[in-house]
Formats: sequence, C-alpha cells, structure tokens
Amino acid sequence: MKEVILKKLMELEEKYSIKILYAVESGSRAWGFAAENSDYDVRFIYVHHPNWYLSIDPQGVGSKKDSMEFPINDYLDINGWEITKALRLFRKSNPTILEWLKSEIIYYQNDFFVEQLRLMQSDVFSSTASLHHYLNVANNNYKTYLQRSTVKVKIYLYAIKSLLACRWIEKFQTVPPIAILELLPMMDNKKAKWEVEQLLNRRNSEVGIELIEPIPVLNHYIKDECMRIKSYIQTVTEEQKNSTEKLDHLFRQTLKKVWTLNES
Repeated sequence: MKEVILKKLMELEEKYSIKILYAVESGSRAWGFAAENSDYDVRFIYVHHPNWYLSIDPQGVGSKKDSMEFPINDYLDINGWEITKALRLFRKSNPTILEWLKSEIIYYQNDFFVEQLRLMQSDVFSSTASLHHYLNVANNNYKTYLQRSTVKVKIYLYAIKSLLACRWIEKFQTVPPIAILELLPMMDNKKAKWEVEQLLNRRNSEVGIELIEPIPVLNHYIKDECMRIKSYIQTVTEEQKNSTEKLDHLFRQTLKKVWTLNES
C-alpha cells in the first residue's frame, strides 16, 4: 500500500505544481487500533512555487486554497495543508499537526523542514490548547455516540485515547504520544483498563468486531474523567508564546531550499 500512496502523492505534485514536505499516516493506523479493513488516512504538508506566494491575493482567498481534500477511494483518505496554513496552526499548538509529527508511519519527509518543526515543538506547545482539544474529542464522542444501544469499538478507543492524552499532558506538560499502547499506562482504573485491552484485542483481531453494547465501566470512566479534566483546565495558567519570527524564517528557508534544489 505504501507504493500506491507514494504514487498518488507524486501525481498530486505534478498535477498541482506543488512539493510535498511531509506525508504521514494519521487516524487509527497511527493510533494503534486499526481494523483489517480500516482506511489509510494520509495527511500531508505541501508548498507551492514561490510565484504562487508573490501575488496580491493572500493564501486561502479566492482560488488560492490553503488545503487539499479528496474523496475516499479504495480505502485511501488523503488530504493536505499548504505550508503557511500548517505553520499558523502549528504556532497555535494545534494538536492535529503535533500528532502528525508524532506519527511513526512516515511516507515522505523533507528532512530540513521536519527537523526544524520538531525542534520548535516546545516553543509552541500549549497544554491548555491541547487539553481543550482532547477533552472536546472525548466529551463529544461520549455525548453523541457512546450512550446508544450499540456503539463502535473505534469510538470507545478514540475517546479513551483522548482522555489519556490529557493525563499525559497533566503529568508531563509535553506533547503526548499518539499510540494508545504508549498512553495506556496512564490509566489507573484497573477495571476500565482491562476493558480497553479487550477492545484492542477485538479491534485488532481477524474477526474485526465493530459494533458492541455499551460498557458501563468505560462510560462511567469517560464521564468522570471528562468532569475531572474540565476542572483541572481551569487551574492551568500559561505564558503567551510568540514564535512568528522563527516560523516566518522557516517558511522562507523551506521555500528557497525546495525550489532552488529542484531547479538547479
């Protein structure tokens, strides 16, 4: 499948006159609870030719879109963010892009660009922004899906992963891992932890069981953790960070390196 994905990325480069800087797997395959028939969720960051940026209309206005989204086809869900959009979100400590940087399934990377981003993670990381994101994911899934007569195993695991990411941030004040097995030791409720382990076994099995009846111990755990984390967030204070100058510099350097090397 990697060859198929790389071919698709090359086709996108040629069709849209872009250069892909970073392409990774996101979603359940990166998080460690993919089923056999799970989609491949490919996410990428790309840069246009310098001339694209040297015009009176800014990125994201009119025809100058700052993202690419394509319909799911043959289990391939692929979309990307233009570099300036990605860097603006990175500046805000956007958890999605921070998760991309943690993915262990990398299809392609521009070493210079990615290494510089990783070096700047601590400059932009906001525990408050990340806590709000992961709490909202867990709380929304709990209210929308986990109180039905049947629920998806994937939704349970997604909610639990998000709550454990909050626990990681609370304890270490750093970007959390994205693999659920790395986060599972943060779970101190033994009964709930055992249920999660059983769900992981079901999800990763050949049987591929998807729909199950609600699990009371997990529902109670998710509800209680959401309330606890909400209270904890109210106690968090942070200094404002401003990494704009560094990110502007990274953008200009990347633009120069990518296209100069290509045209020489």
